[in-house]
Amino acid sequence: MAVKIRLKRIGAKKAAFYRVVVADSRSPRDGRFIEEIGTYNPLSDPADIKIDNDAAQRWIKNGAQPTETVRSLLKKSGAIS
Repeated sequence: MAVKIRLKRIGAKKAAFYRVVVADSRSPRDGRFIEEIGTYNPLSDPADIKIDNDAAQRWIKNGAQPTETVRSLLKKSGAIS
């Protein structure tokens, strides 16, 4: 099973808000997930990023692959270098 760390959109139309989740790569974008590890609000100024760095590092250590967007968010939050 390929596991990804990716964004799940939960915001309203034209008011994007995302959850950072760990999910099976075969599940749909807003579908079933394994664990929620944070949130991302791109509309606030500056963008609001709240990620559980310990959980993110644990999942990456166990083989989860972050998407490009999530990788940049993890770098900003300090979870990865």
